Amino acid sequence: MRDVRFAMSSQCVRPRLRIVGVVILAAWIGLTALFGLLKPIKNGCIMTYMYPTYIPISVTDDATPGRYGLYLYHEGWRKIDFKEHLNKLSGVPVLFIPGNAGSYKQVRSVAAESDRAYQGGPFERTFYQEASLFRGGGADTESVDYDLPSQYSNRLDWFAVDLEGEHSAMDGRILEEHTEYVVYAIHRILDQYKESHDTREREGAAVSSNLPDNVILVGHSMGGFVARAAAVHPRLRKSAVQTILTLSSPHQSPPLGLQPSLGHYFAQVNHEWKKGYEVQTSPGGSYVSDPLLSGVVVVSIAGGYNDYQVRSKLESLDGIVPSSHGFMISSTSMKNVWLSMEHQAILWCNQLVVQVSHTLLSLVDSKTSQPFSDTEKRLWVLTRMLQSALAQSFNGMTPMKVSHELAMVASKGSESQLSTCPLDWKDDALDRDLYIQTSTVTILAMDGRRRWLDIELLGSNGKNHFIFVTNLAPCSGVRLHLWPEKEKSNSNLPVCERVVEVTSKMVLIPAGPAPKQSEPGSQTEQAPPSAVLKLGPEEMRGFRFLTISVAPREAISGKPPVAVSMAVGQFFNPEEGAVEVSSQSMLLSTYWAKEIFLKEDHPLAYNLSFATSLGLLPTTLSLKTAGCGINTFGLPDGETGDLDKDKLCKLRCFPPVALAWDSASGLHVFANIYSETIVIDSSPALWSSQSSEKTTVMLLVDPHCSYTASVHVSAPAMSSRFVLLYGPQIVGFSFAVTVFALMRQANQWDNKLSVPPLLSAVEYNLEMPSPFLLLAALPLIISLFYSFLMAQPFPPLTSFTVVSLICFLMANAFISLLIIVSRFAFQASALVHTTVKSRCQALERNYSLAFLHWFSIISSSFVCLKAVRILKLNTTIVMTLVAVTLVSFLHPALGLFVLLASHVLCCHNSMCCIVMASRRKESVNQKNEDERKTRHPSSREDPVSGDLSEKSFIETQADIFNHRHGLLILHLLAALMFVPSLAAWFQRIGTGQSFPWFADSALCVGVIFHGILNSRPESSSLRSFPFLSGHQLGPHHIYLLAGYYCFFSGLELAPYKVFYAIAALGYISLALKISQVNKNDLRFRTKSRIHRN
Repeated sequence: MRDVRFAMSSQCVRPRLRIVGVVILAAWIGLTALFGLLKPIKNGCIMTYMYPTYIPISVTDDATPGRYGLYLYHEGWRKIDFKEHLNKLSGVPVLFIPGNAGSYKQVRSVAAESDRAYQGGPFERTFYQEASLFRGGGADTESVDYDLPSQYSNRLDWFAVDLEGEHSAMDGRILEEHTEYVVYAIHRILDQYKESHDTREREGAAVSSNLPDNVILVGHSMGGFVARAAAVHPRLRKSAVQTILTLSSPHQSPPLGLQPSLGHYFAQVNHEWKKGYEVQTSPGGSYVSDPLLSGVVVVSIAGGYNDYQVRSKLESLDGIVPSSHGFMISSTSMKNVWLSMEHQAILWCNQLVVQVSHTLLSLVDSKTSQPFSDTEKRLWVLTRMLQSALAQSFNGMTPMKVSHELAMVASKGSESQLSTCPLDWKDDALDRDLYIQTSTVTILAMDGRRRWLDIELLGSNGKNHFIFVTNLAPCSGVRLHLWPEKEKSNSNLPVCERVVEVTSKMVLIPAGPAPKQSEPGSQTEQAPPSAVLKLGPEEMRGFRFLTISVAPREAISGKPPVAVSMAVGQFFNPEEGAVEVSSQSMLLSTYWAKEIFLKEDHPLAYNLSFATSLGLLPTTLSLKTAGCGINTFGLPDGETGDLDKDKLCKLRCFPPVALAWDSASGLHVFANIYSETIVIDSSPALWSSQSSEKTTVMLLVDPHCSYTASVHVSAPAMSSRFVLLYGPQIVGFSFAVTVFALMRQANQWDNKLSVPPLLSAVEYNLEMPSPFLLLAALPLIISLFYSFLMAQPFPPLTSFTVVSLICFLMANAFISLLIIVSRFAFQASALVHTTVKSRCQALERNYSLAFLHWFSIISSSFVCLKAVRILKLNTTIVMTLVAVTLVSFLHPALGLFVLLASHVLCCHNSMCCIVMASRRKESVNQKNEDERKTRHPSSREDPVSGDLSEKSFIETQADIFNHRHGLLILHLLAALMFVPSLAAWFQRIGTGQSFPWFADSALCVGVIFHGILNSRPESSSLRSFPFLSGHQLGPHHIYLLAGYYCFFSGLELAPYKVFYAIAALGYISLALKISQVNKNDLRFRTKSRIHRN
């Protein structure tokens, strides 16, 4: 092992403090992230049950790939005749498209619930009154004429495509083939309805005159993107797709953006969609036709923060679909859902599939039994069914979007009230009125009374906002009215006709589980709130009184109802309940929790503003009851019983509720929040992030109780969110780190120095201030300057810089570990190889071993063959031809593996030469030392390290190894980018694969040229770059520019773009090589330096 230690020490590969530091940082983040990701996710979804039957649809087009299929879903346990069932098709066609490695059988949950919803009918009418109260999503609710259905007009016929479970998220070619088959399936479905119609007509059965002319597309994961790609496919029939609903589908970019063809296909489809919403004009600018996609509506449903595979930022439709034709909504803010779910759970989560089923059924026009043809009406229905007014009412504590109609009604009067409840209460049904003199009003029971609140008196001292929280049902349990002051009105109408009811402005919130009761009225905990109302000064302007009317309820078992807070209202000042939590406090709370005390009679709405987004720093918010104004001291033991303060407070006060708002992912509601980790699915600190990344959390807490609030940032949750959000950025930065290390090696060689080991080059680039600021800070400044030039919004400067630098350090740590492991493997293999070779040579001298002698003769004769000698003398050309052939006709990864094999063989040979030379040098030194002691035992001579030529040979092999090791790491990263695509390719073996995408092949050929034409430091083609403006442009300059481009690719979360830089290096090398051949100058200026010592 002494010679191995000599080889290692001579190359100075011992990691220094900077490398150890970044490796420790990366290891801590990686291990805590792994712990957080492996932690079980709390899932509130209810399982969906079904009785599925899948009816195959025959294929009529011979040109269609035979490996795919089309099925019709039937719900029911009875056995049916497939042909007869197909002949009876008369519903609304809906096509389900599975995602990456998905199955057509995943349609069963939503299809089964659609059948139940059709038979059971629409929701209760109260749902439609609250679903969406204001204009949103581009839908003009005032101009849409829509009657609430009492029964759905037609059923949904669910079809599903069988895509053989192929991995469409890993290969652009597969994604394109799936799109082509979906287009065929759409045409086949429409043709099937025509065939069924003709069959019934021939048989004399009753037929409908309205045949479907379009198919509703529902796609999960990558299937949602395939649905959008099919909508702009050139072979799709006109208006064959008008409604698209996607579930956890990426739209902005691929979730695993490693392969260039994936990025190209996404960009191509998104470009077609942007053009599709533009008015068609002639070359002269005159109007030709409406936009091609003017009739297409798209809704993207995101799974929220529990969806680890596709983030909400990728599911956004911003910049692709205008707000007048679609929107994105998170499942956490969907009415009747309010849950975040995993990527696969969104297919079977009963709360969501029920809502989706009723939404699609509501799109059916009762007159035509087919979806509405009017785009505006379809979008209005989707908005009303999916979006909740809660998200619009509590948008970060900003005032609601309201018109001036309330003030006009208060001053001038109106023949009809602005909004009324369907139930009609009479004044004689209420007991005597109560006049509230405090800013906080509490309703302890359904006592049938009306409470009057003086807005002018109670809303003074800045308390001009009113909030009302209740667990009573709006309209049937509680009603609220605004009353004007008679003396200040200009209208002659009676006051009762100028009263405005605001009950319908109450928005429902997800209530937690109700407390268990042993008998009616015996609950020991307060029921969670289920509705909330917030009124701002603009809405109460012109009114003097606010009344709260509670419906009466009879006593239970002769006893009065339990005294619990069934409703709480309060006039408040938003600034009194505002608390700012700085970024420093959030980071320190990882070890020392930040505590906030809420004393009794605090604001009902408490506003917490976190300086850093909870999407990056998930926070555990704990609320512990400290008191509730109930004093049991001095009471006999028989009267207090076993009730402690906590139980009494839970009976007295309603459970707290947290509303977290983020502009990217919408509203997140956390009910019964006594201890909950609050996390939102935002993407902060990115190059494309907005200027503000604050998260606003509004706590609805009962003012009768005091609480101790604790804010604590969870390290595992923080690390897991960091890896999920910035993983693509770290991948792009890893390429930049490797290219910067190659730049350092090229610079040293150009300065007539030895090529430094790759680990030393990486470690040098971390030095402060010069290399690190040049390679890490300067690209960030350039990116901000580019945003300024392009008039793009600036990202949050502090968090953007800190997160980007941490990602850069993690990339350095990853590359360092890769270098250490690979070098150790080369040293171990070289040690084994040289040891075995020396032993075999010793055994070959023993002619008694006939087998080894015979094997050596056979090997020598094989090597002497002419074909083998030709291949041996032209290994580079042969390897190039093999690699390019594999890249062009089979798969790019296979050609890159051939290039890697060449690098590995060269590095192994160089390391073996270093080890053998070190052994010979040690043997010669030992022999000389023994002779010196024998001949001149008393003489002192200077130690001689060996022959100069031997030393020169070791340094030469070290230069070759270090240079080729750097190329190996760079091209290994490139090959790993294609490994997911290769796995998908292996899955399709034997099914008639097509050639790889030209873009992938062309880029990988450039990578191969870079590895071959720059395989040796003294013969690199990049060293013959022509002079520019009198200055020589060296390889280190070219590597610097390539590294910057890789850095920017990481900032864009598009790591596949790094292939552009590496391929450019390869094609530049090829061009320079060809120019040298044309000049008949095959000599390189630096070749004489190979044995300069």
